Parts: sequence; structure tokens; C-alpha cells
Amino acid sequence: MTTPDNLSRRLFLQRAAVGTLLATGGGTLLSACASGGSDSDDAGGGGGAEKTSENPFGVKASDPLDVVIFKGGYGDDYAKAHEDLYKKKFAETTIKHAGITDITPQLQPRFNGGNPPDVIDNSGASLLPMSTLATSGQLTDLTQLFDATSIDDPNKKVRDTLEPIALEAAMLNGKPLVLEYVLTVYALWYNKPLFAKNGWVPAKTWAEFLTLCEEIKKAGIAPLAHQGKHGNYIGGVVMDMAVKHGGHEVIKAIDSLEPNAWKHESIKMAAEALLELKGKGYIMQGTEGLDHIQSQTAWNQGKAAFIPSGSWLENEQKTVAPKDFETTATYTPLLDGSKLPVDVTRIAAGENFIVPSKAKNQAGGLEYLRIMLSKEAAGKFTELTGSPTIVKGATEGIKLSPGAASSDALIKSGGTNNWTQYFAGWYSTMDKPSRSIYAELAAARITADEFCNRMQKLADDTAKDPGTKKQTRT
Repeated sequence: MTTPDNLSRRLFLQRAAVGTLLATGGGTLLSACASGGSDSDDAGGGGGAEKTSENPFGVKASDPLDVVIFKGGYGDDYAKAHEDLYKKKFAETTIKHAGITDITPQLQPRFNGGNPPDVIDNSGASLLPMSTLATSGQLTDLTQLFDATSIDDPNKKVRDTLEPIALEAAMLNGKPLVLEYVLTVYALWYNKPLFAKNGWVPAKTWAEFLTLCEEIKKAGIAPLAHQGKHGNYIGGVVMDMAVKHGGHEVIKAIDSLEPNAWKHESIKMAAEALLELKGKGYIMQGTEGLDHIQSQTAWNQGKAAFIPSGSWLENEQKTVAPKDFETTATYTPLLDGSKLPVDVTRIAAGENFIVPSKAKNQAGGLEYLRIMLSKEAAGKFTELTGSPTIVKGATEGIKLSPGAASSDALIKSGGTNNWTQYFAGWYSTMDKPSRSIYAELAAARITADEFCNRMQKLADDTAKDPGTKKQTRT
């Protein structure tokens, strides 16, 4: 849900220019993006009230707030609930809310014109590339947010109430510029009642998984479907098995653009494993040509046993899933010789919430994010979407859906062994090409060696690009 669109800085600026020219009938182009912005505390507008522990950014109660939310798998009801909490605190304000899916087409002209919203959930397939927003100075530094007093505990800073991954994920160009709010779990998903009915149990080893797939196939069900038009979904299975086999150093080398990182033995083994599933007929026929909704709906209809996805899956499919369907997360199987335990999974702090540096009510945008980081707001998000957040303890006392409960269990069982990746977000030019390469592998149109070589070339080209700001994981 949060993977950046493959737009280079040049393309971003070109499209911004076109959008503004169209909006103004060909008038003078405003160059907010091209000239860069400022991420200083006072670059935007708003504020002016006395700064206190309860109002750390000096929000002026009567200032309006402009909120734009990506209305994807999580919907936008949670945002409306958060806006109610904001209005409860600032009764004089008016809030303009927009739930949209086409982020780039609608917001590029506003950024270019120096009139961005106050807070944005910059997500989805057409999001504004985060690396470009960061390098062009369009984002507010969130250090002040993380150092502000927590709404839940006046003796703690906001940063002390969050899962550690939240602070790591916030960093772009050496500064915390984005609030990755949702603690997303990436896993294989199955329908628990279907498995119980057939006596199936998710497999721990690769050999056991192949045996299970054969049993499922004999029952007239495809063992695995995937979102063929979006190769990053099935790519997540490859990467999860690879990291569990080779350890965290595998993904850290990839994120750091180290030479030959994609040629690691564990990557090749995982790629070969996916090809084996294809060769044995364990992947649903035709899934390569389906988008996420089509493949997931087929899975809901019982045409496939497993499907890879993030923990937004349950909420995204709730309108089409049968009433007795229990969306349940489980681990990918271990390849022989794996270093990490089977219950390890990829987690990520996701959904790019940002406050533009030129927002009219920058102070209000920051306060909106602080409210989101309260247990009440985070709990409401989980209740409405079935997904946990980065706020510690926010799920306590909440009746969790099957998807949320199984996600929470995976997070806890994996503990410090759980892993995350950043390369597609840090280097926007790698995102869409890598998705295509994953898809080629899943369709068996390339070999495991070709997969490794093509991914490595993509990484090498990115590292050589003078426009790339290389980041390193330790």
C-alpha cells in the first residue's frame, strides 16, 4: 500500500509543470517543487497560539485544517474519527476532508503552486515519490513531533510511546520526514475454517509445504494465488524466505545498494523455490494476469488456499468475503539451512503521513499527527481497519478481528527477529522495475540466475545514478 511510484525527480517536476499549466490555462508556472522548499519549523503557516505541553506546536484553534487521505485498503473512516478528535480539541476549526486514490494527479499541482494540504496520507500506486519530496525540501521535519509531549502520558515524549521501527522508518535524507503509521505484517494468508474442514495446517518447512500443496491441489483448489499485475506481492514471499534463510544481512545489503547483494545464495534459493511451485502446478492458473482485487476475490471464493499480502487484506476484502471467512496470517516455510525461525515475518511501518513544509496550517498538521499517535486514535484505527499501528499498547482491550489477531500474533512471535526492507522507498527508480522482475520470475519467464542478475543490474544502475542519495543500514 505504501510502495512508491516509479517517478524520477525529473519526471515528477515535468508532470507538476503540466498539471499547473493545465490548471491555470497555461499561465506562469509556479516553481515550488523545482526550487525546493524548507523543512524548518516555521516554513509553513498556522500556529501563533501559545505553545504549551497540551498545545506544543501553538495551534490557533480557529485555523482551518486541510486533510487528504489515500482511500485504499484502509478506507478513510479512521481519518474521519481522527478528525473528530481534532475538532473535540479545537472546536472553532473547520476541517476539509478528501478521501482520494489518485494522489499524484490531484496533489502535484498543489505542491507546485505552493498550496499543499496540511496533512496527507501519501500512499497507493500513484503516490508522490517520497524521495523526491524529501530532496526537494517539501516535507516538514518531524523531530518536533517525536519530541513533543505524549497525549497519553505527560511524562513521556511521543517517541517513547512508539515501536522502534517507527523512528527508523521516519528517516529520509538523514531526517525524520514521514510518519509511517500502520504496523503492517506481510505474510501468507488463508481461510481458517477451510483449513480446519480439510485438516490442513500451515507448513513450517519447504518439504512440508510442497506436501501440503499437493494435498490442496488434489482437493481441487489451487495452493497459491498472487496479484499478478503487482509483482511486489509474490516478491514478498521470495524475500521473506531469502531473509529467513540468510539472515538480516541479506536485506541490509540490498537496502544499502551493496555490490552483488542480489546475488546472495539465499536470494537464488528463494527464487528457485518459487519456480518449483510454478513448475509443479501449485500456482492458480491465470493469476499472472489478475490485479490485486481480482486475485484476492478468487481467493475469497475458495479457488486458492494461500495468497500473499499485507495486513490491510482483511479490510480491503470485507465487502466481498463470505461471512464465515476468517482471514488469517501465517508464515512462509523455511528453506533448508535457514538461519532464522519460521515464525519470523516481514513487518513495516507503512502509510506515508506527511506534513508539507509549505502547509498553511503546518502546526495543525503536526497536532493532527500527534493525536493520531494517542492510544485512543490508534485503537480506533485498528478497530476500523483490522490493522495494528506503531503505537505501543494501542490494541489492549480491543476485540481484534481474525486478521488483526493473527497479525498481532506474528508480530509478537517473531519479536526482534522480524525484518523490514526500504530499498523501494529509498530509491524510487527501483520500485516499478523490481515489481516487473518479480512478476517475470513468478510466471517462469526468467530463471533464478536471470532474476538475480536483473535485480542486481537495477540496483547497480541506481547506485551509479548521480541523482541517487545512497542510504546505509547498519
